[in-house]
Amino acid sequence: MVASRATTPISPAVVSPTHRLRLSPAQMYARVLAGDPAWNGHFFTGVLTTGIYCLPSCKARKPKRENVRFFPTCEAARAAGLRPCKKCHPDDFARGADPVLESVEQLVAEMRANPAAFSEARALVRRLGFGVTRTFELLRLHYHTTPAELLTRARIAAAQQQLLAGATPLADIAYSVGFDALSVFHENFRRLTGLTPARYRELPHARSFELTLPDGYLLGYLRRALSRDAQSVSERLEGDVYTAAVNLSGGPALLTLRLNPSPVRVEVIPAAGGTGVPPVGSRPPTKGERVPDVASGVPTNTLEAHAIAIGLLGLEDDASSFARLARKLGLARLVAGRSELRISRIPSVFDGLVWAIIGQQINFSFACVLKRRLTELAGTRLSNGLMAPPTPTAIARLEPDELVPLQFSRQKAGYLITTARAITAGELDLAQLPSMSASRAERTLLALHGFGPWSVNYVMMRALGFADCVPLGDTGVTSGLQSLLHLEQRPDVDATRRLMAVFSPHRSLATAHLWQLNLPRPT
Repeated sequence: MVASRATTPISPAVVSPTHRLRLSPAQMYARVLAGDPAWNGHFFTGVLTTGIYCLPSCKARKPKRENVRFFPTCEAARAAGLRPCKKCHPDDFARGADPVLESVEQLVAEMRANPAAFSEARALVRRLGFGVTRTFELLRLHYHTTPAELLTRARIAAAQQQLLAGATPLADIAYSVGFDALSVFHENFRRLTGLTPARYRELPHARSFELTLPDGYLLGYLRRALSRDAQSVSERLEGDVYTAAVNLSGGPALLTLRLNPSPVRVEVIPAAGGTGVPPVGSRPPTKGERVPDVASGVPTNTLEAHAIAIGLLGLEDDASSFARLARKLGLARLVAGRSELRISRIPSVFDGLVWAIIGQQINFSFACVLKRRLTELAGTRLSNGLMAPPTPTAIARLEPDELVPLQFSRQKAGYLITTARAITAGELDLAQLPSMSASRAERTLLALHGFGPWSVNYVMMRALGFADCVPLGDTGVTSGLQSLLHLEQRPDVDATRRLMAVFSPHRSLATAHLWQLNLPRPT
C-alpha cells in the first residue's frame, strides 16, 4: 500500500516556524495526550503546577489542560520561570543532543566493530549499565530488535567481511566473530543471507547465485508484491521470472529472480547492449559528471545484487516471531494462512524516498502512473525495453515546470527535486541511513522537506528494513484494523498508534498483514 487517501494531520516537516505557532492550543494539547514524537521540538509543553516543561512525547503523567501553557522554544519556557523535565530532557532534544540515545548508539557501534568482545546478550546489558528491562526497552525503541538478535546480526556482518577478505577457514571466522559452535554460525548465516558461508565467499566472482528460502515461504504473496504495477517500465513478472532494472554502483543492471519454491535463482548482468541514449526529456550531463555506460558490459557488483535480492525476498524478517505474537494476542486471524508473510523491500533507499513522495495523498494506481512518467522522463533506457529508475543526479537536474505537465503537483515536484539535490550536495547520505539507529534515521527523514509520519515510516519499513514501523494515516492499515477488531469506524491516527502498540517490536510485519487481510489469497 503506497498511497494514503486518509485525512492526516499537518506534517511538522512541512510546517514553517510561524505556522507552528498558529496551531491552536487544543491541537497542541491533543498531540501531548497522544504522546506524539513527530512534534518534538515544534513546541514545548509547560506544566504550571509542577513548574517544568516537556516534549510533547514525554512519558510522564499527562497534565490537565487548565495547567498547561505552550511555548515555541525552551528559552521561552525558561523565561516563564519553568525548568526542564528530567524524564524527557527537552533542552537536549532542542540542541540536537540525546545522551541516552547516544549511549546506545555508541554501544552498538562498539559491538559491530568487535562482536567477539560481547560473549552473550547480557554483555550488552552490563556494558550499557541500564539494567536488563531498560536495555531491552532501549534497543527495541532505537533499533527495533532484541539484544540477542542485534548481536547475532553484528556477528554475521563481521563474518561477511572476513569471508570476502581472504581464505581464512570458515571455523576460524565463526569463532573469531563470537560464535561458539560452527553449526549455529551456519544456521544463522543461511537464515539472514540465504547462502552458506562458502557460497557467499564466491559472490564477487559470480553473476548468478541461488538463495535458500525458509520453510513455508509464501511465493504467491511475493508474486503479488512484485507485480502490483502491471504497466511498470522498470520491472516485470512473467510467469515465475521477475526482472528488474536496477542502479548499482557500476551503473544500470538487470536483476532476474526465478521464483522456484527453493532455491530462488538470481542472475545479475550489466546492462550491456543498452541503447546508451539518454531518456526523452533528460538534459546533457554537466562537465565532469559520470554517466552510466549501459553498453560497455562492465562487470557489475554481485554483492549489491545479493543485498537487493535479500530485501526483495524479505529474508531478514522475523515472520515466525510475529506470528507467535499475533496468536498470543488472540489475533490468529491476522496471520491465518500466511504466517510466513514477509515484506518485499524496495530495491534502493532513493527509490523508497521517491515512492513515498509520489504516494502522498493519492491512490496507488495514480501513484504508479506518476512513477512511470518520472522514469520515462529521467530514467535510463535499456535494450530489453525496461528502464532503470532515475538517479538522484537525474532528478536533481530537473525543474518543477518539467514535472507539472506530467500531472505532478508543483508541491510534489518540489519535494522530489529538493530531496534529490540534498543527496547530490552531500547533505543527505543515503548509504548511512540503513546502519543508523531507527530513532536517528527517523529524525533525519523527518527533517526533509515534505516528509511527515506516513512518508517516514513508509521509507523506514519498505526501503530501510526497520521492523517496528507504522505508516500512520495509511488507509490499508486503518481498514485492516477496522476489520480485524470489528470497529464501527476506521481508527484515526491516534487510535491507530494505540491499537498498533501491542504488536511492537513487529509493527512493520503487522502493517504488511493488515494490508493483506481483506484481499483474496494469491494462488
